[in-house]
Amino acid sequence: MNWKTRVTDLLGIQYPIVQGGLAHLAYAELAAAVSNAGGLGQVTAMSLDSPKQLVDEIRRTKELTDKPFGVNFAIGQHGRPYEHMLEAAMEQGIAAVSVTGGNPGPFLDCVKDTSVKKLVLVAATRQAVKAEQLGADAVMVVGQEGGGHLGRTDIGTAVLIPQVVDAVKIPVIASGGFGDGRGLMAAMALGAEGIEMGTRFIAVKECIHAHELYKKALVSGTENDTVVIKRSIGAPARVIANGWTSKILEIEKENGGYEQLKDYISGKANQRYIHDGMEEEGYAWAGQVMGLIHDVPATAELFSRIIGQAEEIRSKWAY
Repeated sequence: MNWKTRVTDLLGIQYPIVQGGLAHLAYAELAAAVSNAGGLGQVTAMSLDSPKQLVDEIRRTKELTDKPFGVNFAIGQHGRPYEHMLEAAMEQGIAAVSVTGGNPGPFLDCVKDTSVKKLVLVAATRQAVKAEQLGADAVMVVGQEGGGHLGRTDIGTAVLIPQVVDAVKIPVIASGGFGDGRGLMAAMALGAEGIEMGTRFIAVKECIHAHELYKKALVSGTENDTVVIKRSIGAPARVIANGWTSKILEIEKENGGYEQLKDYISGKANQRYIHDGMEEEGYAWAGQVMGLIHDVPATAELFSRIIGQAEEIRSKWAY
């Protein structure tokens, strides 16, 4: 079946599926696997220490795929400069950039009047409208089911997506709760023209930087095994529930601020879990879609399942 949408046309991909930025996890092997399977893979930029590291990762990705891929910039990491990283990425001739967190205005100014496609992650209709005004080519809209950082209001994907579709003219990519062909078709029915998947792409063979215990937790857990932390400091984010996150929530309950939380919510604490498998000495991002994750396939196999399931639904709808 033909999966042509404005998203596939914009990004030069076969299927309207985008891999999330996945801090500390989305590197060449995963990005290339997603792109080779027909979606848009992405390399995470701000998890790397220097422009040279990012250039090396982009070049490695190009060795593994001749398909388009993007680079994700999580710019809301306590004001860490990103301009030198963005400049390095642009010099490599990448197909797309995506920006998450923070004010996308200055970022988009850096890439305006270029051929690179610009995606912005938003969690509210007003943010989507603003992103369009600032020059975004498409918005990725995350509902409260998603993993990682979310909007400050608990609006579910099924309500948020059609609101944004009605408010902007640029393509909408649905994010938060997607992991199979049913989700892809649901997103399209809501008016989106593609989906972004983050958590589901952690539990694939090519996500080699994710510890096996992390993947096992995603497979064995359910949608009830996630909690939202960091609400008290205005940066809500969904994670796998464990003893460490219980400590975070207790600090928040007692009105502890960033200084009390910083060691618990640091990137190092995140990496202790996701890289080293120290499940009770750190935290790991995960969306409610973990309730739909039952195995760790190769990325190509996952795409085959998603598209096969979606095409079966499309065939039924034809009647």
